[in-house]
Amino acid sequence: MAEDTDALLAVTRLLSPHCRVTRLSDGVLIADWKRTRFLGMTTADLREFTDAGSGKRGELVTGLARAGCVRSRGKRCPDASVGRWLRGVHLLIKVFGFGRVLRLLPVVAPAYARADRAPAEEVARLKRAVQSYGRGSWLVDDDCKTEAVTAFVLLRRQGLEAVLHVGVRERPFALHTWTAAAGVCIPDANPRGHTFAPVLTIDGGGR
Repeated sequence: MAEDTDALLAVTRLLSPHCRVTRLSDGVLIADWKRTRFLGMTTADLREFTDAGSGKRGELVTGLARAGCVRSRGKRCPDASVGRWLRGVHLLIKVFGFGRVLRLLPVVAPAYARADRAPAEEVARLKRAVQSYGRGSWLVDDDCKTEAVTAFVLLRRQGLEAVLHVGVRERPFALHTWTAAAGVCIPDANPRGHTFAPVLTIDGGGR
């Protein structure tokens, strides 16, 4: 079933590299080769991983974490580092072009690994830092491409789900780029009230 496949993928993304998952008729078997031990999970438990509002999923994740099977989380980027990332990304776009930088994203922004959703307050904090440094830098100068790519990379390096969009407005013609995570857009998806229709979406292979 598609539901079981999605659940299996959710569990696999959560687990540490030294763990392997094998599907069984009534669930899955998690092999922890680092500690040479095995953990079982029923089909009912497995399906809890696709339910965002399930309290059971939190219990299951906690159990896997205590067993040492959960992938380590990426560290949150300090606000002071955001400025350096913005400048670096901006220079890459200037030198190699926006298209080439987008093709590099799967390398520098890996698929998200955390089973928990990106905390909205964490994404909002990153948005404030990105816009503060972006608008205060004569080099970046509030460039949407730089801000969106920087936010996408930093969120993914924390293991969080994020999606980068490139949108277009026909009249007057304009392009705009933003990254969406936890219901927050960096920068705003509709700046100054203008609506942009997405023509390119990059999720880094997370789903």
